[in-house]
Amino acid sequence: MVTYARDEIVGIAELGKSLGKFLDKVVQNPMNKLAITRRNEPEAVIIPIKEYEYMKQAADMYEDMQISQVIKERVIDRKEPAKMHTMEDMEKYFKLRDIK
Repeated sequence: MVTYARDEIVGIAELGKSLGKFLDKVVQNPMNKLAITRRNEPEAVIIPIKEYEYMKQAADMYEDMQISQVIKERVIDRKEPAKMHTMEDMEKYFKLRDIK
């Protein structure tokens, strides 16, 4: 679990009054994250865009690695040949079951 220093937490009402000030603090990096609370519970976090892009790229890479592992296990490492379906087969399958 992530921990926050006192100056990294702001209530939503206070944030609404001084959004520009808090955004400047996050972007200029003395405070690299800002937890927003509502009713004393954390609801969201503001982080610099570069940090978000880095995290998104890492998450996408991790997802790609998971997909690659599933393909390896289901197709490459199989003892018998895998049955492949065409896109048309899948469309028929969904249409027959009224799946949209």
